[in-house]
Amino acid sequence: MNGLSVENLRVEIAGAGDRRFLPVDGVDFTVGADQCVALLGESGCGKSMTALALMRLLPEGGRVTAGEVNLQGDDLFALAESAMGGVRGGRLAMIFQEPQTSLNPVMSVAEQIGEALAAHRGLAGAVARAEAGRLLEAVGLQTDRLDAYPFQLSGGQRQRALIAMMLAGEPEVLIADEPTTALDVTVQAQILDLLKDLRSTRGMGLLLITHDLDVAREMTLGPNDRVAVMYAGQIVEWAPSAGLYAAPRHPYTQKLFAVLPRLDRRGERLDSLPGKVPAPDAVFAGCRFAERCPAVFQRCRVEIPGFHEVVPGHFARCHLAEAAANPSLSPYGGFGKGEIEGIPGRVEVVAAANPTQTPISPNGGVTKEGSEPSVLEISDLAVHFPIRKGLLKRTVGHVKAVDGVSLAVAAGETLALVGESGCGKTTLARAVLRLIEPSSGTVRLCGESLAGLKGEALRRKRAQMQIVFQDPFSSLNPRMRVGDILEEGMAALLPELDRIGRAHRAADLLDQVGLPTDAAGRYPHEFSGGQRQRIAIARALAVNPKLLILDEPTSALDVSVQAQILNLLADLRREHGLAYLFISHNLSVVGYLADRVAVMREGRILECGSAEQIFNRPAIDYTRLLLDSAPGQV
Repeated sequence: MNGLSVENLRVEIAGAGDRRFLPVDGVDFTVGADQCVALLGESGCGKSMTALALMRLLPEGGRVTAGEVNLQGDDLFALAESAMGGVRGGRLAMIFQEPQTSLNPVMSVAEQIGEALAAHRGLAGAVARAEAGRLLEAVGLQTDRLDAYPFQLSGGQRQRALIAMMLAGEPEVLIADEPTTALDVTVQAQILDLLKDLRSTRGMGLLLITHDLDVAREMTLGPNDRVAVMYAGQIVEWAPSAGLYAAPRHPYTQKLFAVLPRLDRRGERLDSLPGKVPAPDAVFAGCRFAERCPAVFQRCRVEIPGFHEVVPGHFARCHLAEAAANPSLSPYGGFGKGEIEGIPGRVEVVAAANPTQTPISPNGGVTKEGSEPSVLEISDLAVHFPIRKGLLKRTVGHVKAVDGVSLAVAAGETLALVGESGCGKTTLARAVLRLIEPSSGTVRLCGESLAGLKGEALRRKRAQMQIVFQDPFSSLNPRMRVGDILEEGMAALLPELDRIGRAHRAADLLDQVGLPTDAAGRYPHEFSGGQRQRIAIARALAVNPKLLILDEPTSALDVSVQAQILNLLADLRREHGLAYLFISHNLSVVGYLADRVAVMREGRILECGSAEQIFNRPAIDYTRLLLDSAPGQV
C-alpha cells in the first residue's frame, strides 16, 4: 500500500522469572499518505509500545513475536539493522513527548539537524546549514535559532526544532507521541496547526498518539482520517472522527467521553471509570474491558468479542457491536439475556447544587455582601528579579515576573489562574507561600498579613496554606513510606498529636482521598499516577489548611483519572470549606471546576470574572485567543 500498514502486531517483553508481558496483542491499522490516524487511550493501553515496535526501538527484553509492518511495501521487520538505520529517522520518523530529553543538550540546533541531513540525505557543510535553515523556517522558527542550544529555547521552540530534525529525512510517515502534552494552549494550537500543514504540503502520513480526546478530534477532521481507540493492547474501536465523536460504539470509548470535564457540566459530578487498565501479563477469557464495563453481561466474561463493522467504516470490538451490525443476532449468544451485571461501586453522574457565583470588583476581590472575610487576599503584589551584567554583576534592570497583582479567594471558592507558560502564575503562587520574597505588595491569609513573619511564626502560618504540585512522583520522597509522608507535616505543625494520633489521622486522610489504609506502609513507586496525586492531596490536607494552591494537579493524568481527582477536589472543597487557587492551562478543567477565573499575562491580571463570564463573554482579545486556541469545546 501507499503508506504504513500494520497487521497483527504482537509485542512480548520478558519479565522476572518466567513472566511474559504482552503490551501489544494483535494490532492492525493503516496510515496512508496525507492521512492522520489518532491512536487514543489511557496510559498503559500499549500506544507508545506500538510506536516503538514500528521503529524497532523496543526496550531491553522486548521483541516482536508476530505481525508485519510494511512501509510503502517494504517489510520493516525483515530488514537488517543497518538497513533499518536508514529508514529510522528517515522514511519513518518519530517525535517524542518531551523534546528536552530527545535533543542533545551540548549540541546546537544546526548540528543536530545536520546529523540527520548527513545520515539520510548525504548533505554536509554550507549546503547542510542552508537546508537546516530552510527546515527551521518550515516549522516557524527564525534561522538565527540555528546556533542556539536546547536550553536557550522555550518548550514550544524545542518541539519545533525536534520536528525540523525529524523532517530532515523527508519521512513518508511521521509518528507523534503526545507532542503537545506539556505545552500551554496557544503553543499547543501552533504545533497542531504546524503538523496539519506539514502533512498536507508534504503528503506525509501522520500517526498521532494521544490521551486527549479534543486533540484527537482536532487532528482528524479530514474525510480519510481515522481514530483508533486502544485498550489493553488491542484496538477496540476504529472509525472516522465524525462518526466516533457523534456516536461512539464501544463502552470504553463511551466512558472516555463521559468523564470529560466541560463548562456545561459545572455543578455535576463527573462520571467515573472504575479500576485501571489490566496489566500486560493479564490473561483474558473474554472481553478485556469486562471488569470495568457498565454494560457487562455473562458472555463478555467467557467469550472474546470480534471486531464488527457497525456502520460502514466504523468498527468496534464488542458483543453489543455484533448485534448492531447484524440485528438478527443476539449479543447475549447462547447465555440468555439476563440482566446487565453492572460494576460494584460505580459512581453515577448526579446533579449537585450550582456553586454561587460571587460578584467581583475590578481587582478580583470578593465583594459579596455579608460574606466572611476572604481566606486569601493579595494586594498589588510584585516579584521582580534583578538582571545583572558585567564583571561586578551590577543590576542593570529587572524582570517583572509578577507586576502589581490583586486577587482574593473566599472559603469554599475556586479561583483559577490561567495564562501561557512564563506569564508568572507559578511565581505568584510561590510568593503567596513565601517560598520567594515579594518585592512589594501584601498577602493576607485569614485576615493576617504574612509580611514580616519569620522563623516559627511563618512556619506555623504555613499550616494554613499548602500546595499540590503537578508531578506527584517528584514531590513525594521515594525513600519514605506513605504513612511517614503524611505524618511528617503533622509532627512539625500539629504538636498536639502524639504518634498514635498521627497514625489515626493518616488513616482517616487515606480514606478521605479514596485509598486503602494499608497504603500507609507502601512507597510512592508502588502506586499509579492518580494514586500518587491522591497521596499528595492527603499530605496537603494533613495539617488542616484553609487554602490549597493546586499547580497543574491533573495535567499529567489520563482523562479517567483526571475525573476522579476533580471529583475528589470538589468533595473536599464542599466538606472542608477549602479555598483553592487553581493554576492550569487546561481550559476545560478550569471551566468545570472554577467559580472565578483570572487571566494572567506578563505578570499582570488582564481580566477576572466568573467562569461563565470569562468563557462566554470575554472582555479582552487575549482571553479570546486563549479560548480559541483550546482544541474542542470548552
